[in-house]
Amino acid sequence: MIWAVVLLACVAITAGVYALWFRGDDNSQRAPVFIAQRGPMTIDIVESGTIKNRDPVIVKSQVWGQAKILWLIDEGVDVAEGDLLVQLDASGFEDAKISNEIAVHNAKAGLVKAEEDLALTESQGQSDVSVAELNYKLARLDLKKYVKGDYPEQIQKAEADITIAREELERAVDKLEWSTRLEGEGYITQTELQADELALQKSQLDLQLAERRLAVLKEYTHERQLAELESDVEQTEKALERTRRAAVRNNRQAQATLEAKQADHERNELRLKKVMDQITNCEIRAPVGGMVVYSTTGSGRWRHMSEPLSEGQEVREGQELIYLPTTSSMMAEVNIPEASIRKVKPGMPVQVTVDALPDRIFSARVAEIDLLPDARSAWLNPDLKEYRTDIHLEGDGEGLRIGMNCKARIVVERYDAAIYVPVQSVVRVNGQPMVYVQSGDDVVARPVEIGLDNNRMVHIISGLREGEKVLLAPPLAESSTGPDRPEGAGRPDRRRQGEPTTKPAGATTAEPTTPPADTKP
Repeated sequence: MIWAVVLLACVAITAGVYALWFRGDDNSQRAPVFIAQRGPMTIDIVESGTIKNRDPVIVKSQVWGQAKILWLIDEGVDVAEGDLLVQLDASGFEDAKISNEIAVHNAKAGLVKAEEDLALTESQGQSDVSVAELNYKLARLDLKKYVKGDYPEQIQKAEADITIAREELERAVDKLEWSTRLEGEGYITQTELQADELALQKSQLDLQLAERRLAVLKEYTHERQLAELESDVEQTEKALERTRRAAVRNNRQAQATLEAKQADHERNELRLKKVMDQITNCEIRAPVGGMVVYSTTGSGRWRHMSEPLSEGQEVREGQELIYLPTTSSMMAEVNIPEASIRKVKPGMPVQVTVDALPDRIFSARVAEIDLLPDARSAWLNPDLKEYRTDIHLEGDGEGLRIGMNCKARIVVERYDAAIYVPVQSVVRVNGQPMVYVQSGDDVVARPVEIGLDNNRMVHIISGLREGEKVLLAPPLAESSTGPDRPEGAGRPDRRRQGEPTTKPAGATTAEPTTPPADTKP
């Protein structure tokens, strides 16, 4: 019923456009127009996808690394629980089995060596403790020597240097005064006077340097040296404690080597058991009964499409191999483009058609939408952003098979009586949706409020009445500075010059191509 209404509406729209376009010789040169219609309107999104099972049992490879498929059950076969599905190559694990058996014997041989190491460990521990005690004692003596001997001596020397420098300065001052008098009376030259002045400056610098050395000694050198010596005492004390603990630890470790070797023997036996389990895992059997579906068929992943699951293929650990559908619940997986994702919400009704069953329409609901774009489509085309969407089919889905191609029509909104015009009739001027209404021989730009579109028609919420004529190819001429003229009026039509035209208001659809005003369909 819905399709019939939509078809009739499209026929009526087409008839109206052609009637206005070819209504006589006087109007043959006018731009094509569209008569605003009021009637049923459906906002929907149609995307292709793949049929999948909602909760299949996934059989994966549990063999370490990679293994080659030696035998593979045919796809589509019904199997019972315990039936063999895949036989993987186990020759590598057979070799590992022999290696682990040798490791078990080597672990036993280490028990004798552990007994001999015990006596050596005890002797070495006693020697290490004695050395650590000596280092700790020497560090304490160094600290005591510095605090009571070296540092007071350095202070005394620095103060003596200051005293000498101060006396030298006084002598230089006296000499400069005497030289100044002699130079004034002509007994010495100007050069000799300058030499005395330089000697005075040198004495001043020597005094300053001596005072700075004393300050540096007290404020920095002493603290640094004291901190280093105290740190040496602390570190040697900790080293002594660590050495004692290490000696105890090594003794205990040597004493427990026999148990460790026994544990090593048990560990090798465990490894041998795991290798035996891997040999068993090379025979993959059905955990439940069901119809065999290869993962390359059921997943629909692009990377598997070029290399179907087959004998001789290498499979990795954790790779999905076979799906065993356990229920009749099915779903459709589709990708929604970024431009339409804002329209789609979970719970929306969906009509699903399958290429293999053209006479049936399956009712469904939008179940889940991924938060991030599909990385597979982005890898193939970085400019393409699509969001994977799961659509759950209602009912048992009789006749459907995994991997079938399908189309999902997501119904966003339905209107019983809505005013609509083609998407190319609406342009944006300074961000405001506008239509150009034909009234007699005049064309008037009118702002409108728009709703969603279905890639063909856009819903006009307000600003336009039923029966009014709007241009299918709105003018794009440049406007004058007058306040009453819309943006773009008075500017030459740039569509014929190869320049960009005004973008249609339907932001979620591809920009339509409208014919020039002087052409006919």
